[in-house]
Amino acid sequence: MSAFFQLAALFLLLNVGAGLLRILRGRTTADRLLAVQLFGTTGTAILILLSLATGESAYQTIALVFAILAGVLGIVFARYGQPSAPASAQSQELKHELN
Repeated sequence: MSAFFQLAALFLLLNVGAGLLRILRGRTTADRLLAVQLFGTTGTAILILLSLATGESAYQTIALVFAILAGVLGIVFARYGQPSAPASAQSQELKHELN
């Protein structure tokens, strides 16, 4: 069973590699954030699988920290990541008035 968990962790690690391509080629900030969220959730899953494969409970603690940080990152991005449409329109008006 340990070999199965290790193969599953390797498969998830390959998915993280695909996410790296999305970060490099992402057109918008939201694309890049989703790739980073993929890292957080996949990293959590990899650590849990490694915990099951090795019997070390420390991996589960680290996975919990990763999960919390990934959630906080999503909240921060939703709040500060992209300007809302009205604020963007107001800044365009201010730029036009200054010119």
